[in-house]
Amino acid sequence: MTPLRQRMIEDLQLRGYADRTIEAYVRSVAQLAQFYHAAPDQLTEEQLRAYLLQLTTVQQVARGTQTIALCGIKFFYKETLGREWTVLDVARPKGEKKLPVVLSREEVWRILDVVRIAVYRVCLTTIYACGLRLLEGARLQVADVDSARMVVHVHGKGKQDRYVPLPAPILPGLRAYWRTHRSPQWLFPAPTRRGLRHSLAHNGGPVTDSSLQSAFHRAVLKSGLVKRAHVHTLRHSYATHLLEAGVNLRIIQDALGHRSARTTQIYTHLTCEIRAALTDPLNQLMQDL
Repeated sequence: MTPLRQRMIEDLQLRGYADRTIEAYVRSVAQLAQFYHAAPDQLTEEQLRAYLLQLTTVQQVARGTQTIALCGIKFFYKETLGREWTVLDVARPKGEKKLPVVLSREEVWRILDVVRIAVYRVCLTTIYACGLRLLEGARLQVADVDSARMVVHVHGKGKQDRYVPLPAPILPGLRAYWRTHRSPQWLFPAPTRRGLRHSLAHNGGPVTDSSLQSAFHRAVLKSGLVKRAHVHTLRHSYATHLLEAGVNLRIIQDALGHRSARTTQIYTHLTCEIRAALTDPLNQLMQDL
């Protein structure tokens, strides 16, 4: 590791950035250096401008990719190197408004019913039932489940912990699955080719995010659904279903761990009631066509 990279990492750590964010920001600067085959502190503002245009107009990377690249590069030049370049304030990702894919209740159970391996099925069910992010569900520990209070202690993104309700019908399934492995730490220990016992004996850790994604993808294909659903779709569906059941938006915001209510408000566009408010009058207007 070069002293420059080490300094950037330390600057990010001092600012309290999460490990995954640090990894992404450092990678964005490394990609810039690889593009020019030069140390990033030796590049000019014009070279940086050309690189950002390359991402936008030539490679046409996704908005999320562009945002991470810009944030990482901006932090490096402004905070680590102390350079106040105009291009860092001018560059902005193109705005867009995309609504997330949402599954109906029936579609959720249709997918979960065809997940073959128990650890994936129970973990994915818990992710939906508690509205968790993928890694929040995968890394749940036995001590995180408080059956006396019927809540789950979630270690959220950005080291923001929260408690979420544990639906009563989910608890028996969690207990039954735990009895199959009895891990003292992980609720969903990672299975290996040598079996779960081997994984536990050699500290195999929790189930991986990639294996969960793969299991969910296989289940979506097997279920016959054509929606482009991912594990995070379960979280979107959870929030939308709660809204449809009449749960207050502020309560849903807390359960999801959103800092801003604006993030949660996107689900108001997805509920059956909102669609019906337009669809029913529209059907009446068009009934004579």
